[in-house]
Amino acid sequence: MKIILLQDEKKLGKQGDIIEASEGYARNYILPKKIGVEATPKNLNDLKLKKAGEARRAQEALNAAKALAAELEEKQVLVRMKAGEGGKAFGSVSSKDISEACKEQHGIEIDKKKILLTEGIKTFGTYEVGIKLHPQVTGKLSVKVIEE
Repeated sequence: MKIILLQDEKKLGKQGDIIEASEGYARNYILPKKIGVEATPKNLNDLKLKKAGEARRAQEALNAAKALAAELEEKQVLVRMKAGEGGKAFGSVSSKDISEACKEQHGIEIDKKKILLTEGIKTFGTYEVGIKLHPQVTGKLSVKVIEE
């Protein structure tokens, strides 16, 4: 009996997979627990439409991430930092500071976890910071650290 899985099942497969199961196993375990449904022509068509919709949404998310990456490359974020003795920076600029400055100055909200900083910025100047917008898209943002 052919079954379309409605959820991930460790021994059977992933959601949306079409598997072959014995009649008894399907009728007594898979169908009553709503792990899967019988692969009728209607259910196969529903699965096909669902996968097409998911693919379309994934493509829209990718396009939106590419557009945001292009927009971010044109912008520059100013971050003010206090200076200690001799004009040296006092403290460091973290991804949280960059995220807040970007939201405040440009109205673009970026999750601080998506900003790719290996360690805080500790000197004044202009830096290129990577931003992970999508698994396939990484944008760059120019960050200028100036003295307060």
